Amino acid sequence: MFTKVLIANRGAIACRIIHTLQAMGIHSVAIYAEADADSLHVARADEAYPLGPGAAKDTYLDQHKVISIARQAGAQAIHPGYGFLSENPDFARLCEQSGITFLGPTPEQMTAFGLKHEARAIAQAANVPLLPGSGLLADVNEALAEAERIGYPVMLKSTAGGGGIGMQRCYTADELVSAFASVKRLSENNFSNSGIFLEKFISDARHIEVQIFGDGQGQVIAIGERDCSAQRRNQKVIEECPAPHLSEAARNELHQTAIRLGERLSYRSAGTVEYVYDAQSERFYFLEVNTRLQVEHGVTEQVYGVDLVRWMIELGAGTLPDLATLAAPLQARGHAIQVRLYAEDPARQFQPCAGLLSEVIFPATDRQRRRIDHWIERGIEVPAFFDPMLAKLICHGEDRADALQELSSLLAECQLYGIETNQRWLQALLQSPEVQSGRVLTRTLASFTFTPQTLEVVSGGTQSTLQDYPGRVGYWHIGVPPSGPMDNWSFRLGNRLLGNPEGATGLEMTLSGPTLKFHCPRRIVLAGAAMSARLLAADGSSQSLPHWQSVLVSAGSTLQLGKIAEGGARCYLLIEGGFAAPEYLGSQSTFTLGQFGGHAGRALQAGDVLHLGQPLPEQQEQQKDTQLPAALAESLQPQIGRHWDLRVIYGPHGAPDFFTQQDIDTLFSHDYEVHYNSSRTGVRLIGPKPEWARTDGGEAGLHPSNLHDNAYAIGTLDFTGDMPVLLGPDGPSLGGFVCPATLIKADLWKMGQLKAGDKVRFVPVSMADAERLERHQLAQLAQLTALAESQVARAPLTTPIIKTLPKERFGEEVVYRPSGDDYLLVEYGRQELDIRLRFRAHALMRWLEQASLPGIFELTPGIRSLQIHYDNLQLPTASLLAHLEQAEGELADIDHMEVPARIVHLPLSWDDEATRLAIRKYDELVRKNAPWCPSNIEFIRRINGLESVEQVKEILFSASYLVMGLGDVYLGAPVATPMDPRHRLVTTKYNPARTWTPENAVGIGGAYLCVYGMEGPGGYQFVGRTLQMWNRYRQTAEFTQPWLLRFFDQIRFYEVSAEELVKIRHDFPRGRYPLKIEETTFSLASYNALLEANADEITAAKARQQSAFDAERQRWLASGQAHFESEKEGLHEQAEELVLSDSERAVESPVSGSIWQISVKPGDKVKAGDTLLIIESMKMEIAVQASESGTVTRLLHTPGNAIRAGDPLLVLEVK
Repeated sequence: MFTKVLIANRGAIACRIIHTLQAMGIHSVAIYAEADADSLHVARADEAYPLGPGAAKDTYLDQHKVISIARQAGAQAIHPGYGFLSENPDFARLCEQSGITFLGPTPEQMTAFGLKHEARAIAQAANVPLLPGSGLLADVNEALAEAERIGYPVMLKSTAGGGGIGMQRCYTADELVSAFASVKRLSENNFSNSGIFLEKFISDARHIEVQIFGDGQGQVIAIGERDCSAQRRNQKVIEECPAPHLSEAARNELHQTAIRLGERLSYRSAGTVEYVYDAQSERFYFLEVNTRLQVEHGVTEQVYGVDLVRWMIELGAGTLPDLATLAAPLQARGHAIQVRLYAEDPARQFQPCAGLLSEVIFPATDRQRRRIDHWIERGIEVPAFFDPMLAKLICHGEDRADALQELSSLLAECQLYGIETNQRWLQALLQSPEVQSGRVLTRTLASFTFTPQTLEVVSGGTQSTLQDYPGRVGYWHIGVPPSGPMDNWSFRLGNRLLGNPEGATGLEMTLSGPTLKFHCPRRIVLAGAAMSARLLAADGSSQSLPHWQSVLVSAGSTLQLGKIAEGGARCYLLIEGGFAAPEYLGSQSTFTLGQFGGHAGRALQAGDVLHLGQPLPEQQEQQKDTQLPAALAESLQPQIGRHWDLRVIYGPHGAPDFFTQQDIDTLFSHDYEVHYNSSRTGVRLIGPKPEWARTDGGEAGLHPSNLHDNAYAIGTLDFTGDMPVLLGPDGPSLGGFVCPATLIKADLWKMGQLKAGDKVRFVPVSMADAERLERHQLAQLAQLTALAESQVARAPLTTPIIKTLPKERFGEEVVYRPSGDDYLLVEYGRQELDIRLRFRAHALMRWLEQASLPGIFELTPGIRSLQIHYDNLQLPTASLLAHLEQAEGELADIDHMEVPARIVHLPLSWDDEATRLAIRKYDELVRKNAPWCPSNIEFIRRINGLESVEQVKEILFSASYLVMGLGDVYLGAPVATPMDPRHRLVTTKYNPARTWTPENAVGIGGAYLCVYGMEGPGGYQFVGRTLQMWNRYRQTAEFTQPWLLRFFDQIRFYEVSAEELVKIRHDFPRGRYPLKIEETTFSLASYNALLEANADEITAAKARQQSAFDAERQRWLASGQAHFESEKEGLHEQAEELVLSDSERAVESPVSGSIWQISVKPGDKVKAGDTLLIIESMKMEIAVQASESGTVTRLLHTPGNAIRAGDPLLVLEVK
């Protein structure tokens, strides 16, 4: 028996062959094209070898490349699967010449049977009934002459074809002429043989085939027959065994004819004899012989209890028992049916669909009653180069009805999302009368109608994403934001108007909307900011659509959504039944930065297809119509303008600890302007720079806005340096900046409508008034009626602290700070880095987890704090405070606490190119000549008083970093500090923060190190880059959940090159790069012993750092960099009024933002539609295109300039 077999194929068949090889104890060798690198056949094989980039011709069809790999791997045999080289006699000969066993027929048998015109001659000699046909055709003129002789309709076929490729039905001479070149080309491209011929086409035809197996010595047996009549464009879709509605005489005659044909050439291995069966005359005709294993072989295996792949391998190895012995017990038992699951869109003429599969769930199977052969999993990119088949689903039953019912259930249990498949079409097809009765003809599917419950994205708009409410709750402690609608009030109102649950998934559209084609009728509502909208009916008529009204859209209609012209930034499309998308961590909301949720984790693009949820049943529909208004009363519609009063709770931070009282007074009396660089992550504001109550943040950082990392609240005003940012629903959960105010829940929606240039003013209100406002809002939502709102007084600015427990009571001072009306920040001890305080926060978290208080959603620890996210309507703040005080009296003795921990060894590319690129972009677009540019590592050296950057490197690679929190910044990213204080490198953070940070960059801020979980903003000083902290789709040995690290893990870095890291980052999420992880524990007592033993050296290190720290601050003061204000790098002013000649046109900016890239220069000729430049606005890149042809005469800006909507950008001369 062989010890190693190479599989010269891909996808489902490769996985199928691997299954048998594993059962036989034979080593499997896979090959793969670059586009198939993530296929399961690669992961499941014992060895896998790359074929390089390209389509089939350059990969799987490259015979010499396949043979070379087989030799390299030491494979003794090659199984070709089906398709590709499986019926190529030259390849079979090459295998023989190379001393490798080809597991299939002989080259001569392939040639004789594989060339269909020769196969017809053999069949004729064996007295097998034949359809009228032709020999090989020299040209189209001969084809026309033969077609006249045979009589239309005819089938034009490739002599070397298979799998429905290279054949076309022709009813007229014109169709034959049109098809000739196409079929010839497909034959050459797919089978390296351009021979084609004609055959008579039977209209009421069934496709019946017989499975044969020969020993190559003259014995051939038939193993039942299959009905493959359910075909679309000659591609089989449903196959079953045995064929229904055949007389036993006809069945026996089919088998005997197939055996006779195989015996004529002493056929070897598995093969299939295919027939056309005329349903009217009940006669059959020879069609062709496929000299390979068929896609549908599985239904035969299920009915006859055989493993055809095993037989092929044993025959090749010379260990197969005598065929007569194998045939004796063969008997058909029950019925099996298979469907082919394809990546194709039934609503668009079954065009193939390539792209990301963000959800793949197949139910468990036993390979007896249920069997699924597939090659896909979540996160796989389906390539455009190969066959679109994703899986074969096979069910076996006691009879046909049983198998059919089981298959319907199996299909319904499968979940695939990201690209279109024929799953729902198959589900409908299985219920059709023809399939249910087993009377399917080869033409049946041409008349089968199917109405998909989908919308097609014609164009995607600026940024259109699926969101649900309340979003992704419960993962704040590991850095997963809730996402969800940024204006949740408009979103919820729109859903209620349709009768949907308030949180049903809808579409959020920013600035300009998409164009959507409806494949089914549905009611919709447009909510939020007024966006232009037109509905184009299938008959060509059109109408503008109103907002805040329930409108019925008919199937075939196209909804064109334009721009938001006036106030507001976001419009919402709510649809009856909601959109249907898979949940990720409990929500369908899109988190684009994390690339998960919604539609494939991203904004919509042209070509996407959105599935719709189920509308309410008809009876509920009628009841709903009588209860809900057709339109929302104007008095209840959110008031969206350009000037906003934002009601907030003062805190969690304020005066006199962090801000001066004058700072706080200014904050609540000044109008702030919305910065163009705003997004769902956060809304940046332009306003007065605080005076600050501190000169710096101590160990937390050089800037007075820095503090030891704590959890943020959604809607909190976060001072990242001197720039205030309202943190949005996609914002970070953990960070080290102060927050003096937080939006109340009733006003959170307003943040979603803030647009660049808007003016906002913060209005402090009390916790009690915030609760009243929320209850008022909920009542309006429930009743869909505007209710009078009581006047709310401005709250006095006293203190952001609502309770303090003195140190004398429980050993540490405990301070309670509100973050809005549903977050409470519990802080311990002094503003300093003390691991004992982190232990205290951990003990409180454990107490609350065990207490299971109703109304608590999330617990998120910081360095010296614990944030509690709770529902103040269910758990009043006063009650929560009482529970927390009780907890302090019951906490365990933390000085003797020991927690489980791990030592996790991570590779680090020092001063990686990706981090250097981020520094360059910051210098160009955010802040020129900042003290930490152009080298963050040099800045770290200088601010820590070290002699060389090599010392920085030595310290970093010597340190053991204790993970204090997760989610700084995002997705399980750790905030960690060296366990040994001598290894602590203290720095300040960027001011203002970066707008872009590469995924998994490693940085230091204050005394902390973080690994950025994903691309996004950031402020830590870069030292390099490592591998992934988050695995979006796959579970591996290291990723038992999506995040890698845990609280109190210890990180130790080892150096790798940038090139090595590229490969590591490719392999690690796929489970192909094992990490060294050591189980250990962490105890406070051991840590304290370390501090005592090294107290003098620790004190000396801190003194050195403080001296360098002070010197750096003096340099900033002397150079003026200590008082950097982002407004100074604000809008670019025109030097003089723009004067245009009669033939010149100014191209104006459609939005406020900054110029990212200019694509033209003076003198360039452009056409209408050409991209002239790209503007970055609200974290999106917006292309400005020429509206008419002309020549560029003047550029009015340079990259990096900030501009307002309507500003002239360049001048075109037009004729």
